[in-house]
Amino acid sequence: MDPLDALRPLMASRDPPLDALIVPSEDAHQSEYVADRDKRREFVSGFSGSAGLAVITKNEALLWTDGRYFLQATQQLSERWKLMRIGEDPVVESWLADNLESNASVGVDAWCVSVSNAKRWREAFAKKGIELVKTERNLVDEIWKDRPAQPVSPVTIQPLEFAGRSVAEKLADIRGKLSQERAFALVVSTLDEVAWLFNLRGSDVMYNPVVHAYAIVTLDSAFYYVDKHKITAEVERFLTENQVVIKDYEEVVQDLDALVSCPEEVIDGKGLIWIDPNSCPLKLYPDIPADEMLLQQSPIALSKALKHPAELEGLRNSHVRDGVAVVSFFAWLDNQMQEIYGAPGYFLETKTSLKRKSPEVEKLTEISVSDKLEEFRSTQKHFRGLSFETISSVGANAAVIHYAAKPESCAELDPDSIYLCDSGGQYLDGTTDITRTVHFGKPSPHEKACYTQVLKGHIALDSAIFPNGTTGHALDVLARVPLWKSGLDYRHGTGHGVGSYLNVHEGPHLISFKPQARNVPLQASMTVTDEPGYYEDGKFGVRLENVLIVKEAQTAHNFSDKGYLCFEHITWVPFQRKLIDMSLLSPEEIAWVNEYHVGCREKLGPHLSGVHSEWLLDATQPL
Repeated sequence: MDPLDALRPLMASRDPPLDALIVPSEDAHQSEYVADRDKRREFVSGFSGSAGLAVITKNEALLWTDGRYFLQATQQLSERWKLMRIGEDPVVESWLADNLESNASVGVDAWCVSVSNAKRWREAFAKKGIELVKTERNLVDEIWKDRPAQPVSPVTIQPLEFAGRSVAEKLADIRGKLSQERAFALVVSTLDEVAWLFNLRGSDVMYNPVVHAYAIVTLDSAFYYVDKHKITAEVERFLTENQVVIKDYEEVVQDLDALVSCPEEVIDGKGLIWIDPNSCPLKLYPDIPADEMLLQQSPIALSKALKHPAELEGLRNSHVRDGVAVVSFFAWLDNQMQEIYGAPGYFLETKTSLKRKSPEVEKLTEISVSDKLEEFRSTQKHFRGLSFETISSVGANAAVIHYAAKPESCAELDPDSIYLCDSGGQYLDGTTDITRTVHFGKPSPHEKACYTQVLKGHIALDSAIFPNGTTGHALDVLARVPLWKSGLDYRHGTGHGVGSYLNVHEGPHLISFKPQARNVPLQASMTVTDEPGYYEDGKFGVRLENVLIVKEAQTAHNFSDKGYLCFEHITWVPFQRKLIDMSLLSPEEIAWVNEYHVGCREKLGPHLSGVHSEWLLDATQPL
């Protein structure tokens, strides 16, 4: 049965009946990436992108998503669903307010919506007398008969040599911020914040080394809410030594209620409960007067983003090993494309129309080559898995920004088409994220021009020097101007933070045209990606991505004593010279590419040998 046909009777059976049901992408921790059992929006809609929101009414079904997924959503949604493009169509609360009758009821699972989103929806609904109803149970779970089981994998300790700061140091820092804000308790619901705070890791969510857990930190106590089956004797000792009390996962609700009703048991006198409204689920929002709440960004978000020197060193080291794996992969793939398809290869530009030399030879597919890349990564020290599902895309598929190849439908590699590979690894000492776009045949002048404009934008951002206090919103334009000059652009942000053996997408900062990029200035010791792109639907896509570290810049002057910042790139994989239109590069940009390629040789060369070493030498020849 179609989920829509199963959900609508459930909606109608409620008292009062639900006129609409909102099914967010997020789990009970407002995660961007969720465990299989929490992919409710994907289950009801068929759309598998990481970002989106479904709305089901009595007669309609709508799916909101952002520009990264417009093309993918049109391919995955059935004719029963309508795609709502964020930034182009009305936002969900406006659409519901305009299309539902007065006094209608809109249901949502209070675990799966943040406090801030619920507040925004309620304010929009109030104008029409529409009520946002917290459903006592998740209606999607009621109809999802083969819903995956809860993951139960052991919690592990992140060694101090890689974490940099001890749990005691982190707790002391948090308590200092609590006192500063006149708060007596902090509720931590975001998975990577809980993992970072207690120096713990896990595998409850694919590609993200986190554990389903909550934390409450008070001025003199710390509580870790988790399925105790995941706690080993070693982890129990570790937490006990750090004066962290382990409690059952479900106890967070009653403990928060206890804090609300009896704050004097925790602190002398009255204080505030600190909750991040953008990440705390509505279910954990206490029913208390507003003047007893502190609703602002979690103090852990910025502390986690400002990397400790040990974390920065680990990130640099892990990116070198990752670069070795990626270069080895491209050297292997170059050889395979020549051997199997008769392609001119990575370095030559002669035209080819040859297909597989022999039908008996096993073909290369988007999935088979991405599996090979994972194999190369798996041989590297401290490898723990991928940091996200590899985007391995050929030709028209590369125009799908967050393309995910499927075994039953993935494309065969084509020597006459662009190949875009966006991938990353999780290492004990760091998280990586890199995109390279390559061509093993003869690229067209237009493909070269597009690639070069993307490269120019990448270089412009990488080379930026800017004063302290500058946000990623101000810098985003640098990566777009070369594309704009040709009337080109892209629908995604230009950069996101990267965790230290944590989530590959990490806030609170970002480089983007989106308004939230104005909220947090870039600071020294943050990490951020540099990934402009260009995509032609049905034809090809280009993206070039490195990870950068924000650092202090040495400038001749220091206007207003602000201090200036710049970037250090830590990703080391060559850019394909034959895809570069030299006539479009300035002397300074040519010098940047040549210097970067010298860095690739110096960083990766000592760890490569044989044909892989020779390939790197050829790939890094000066322009």
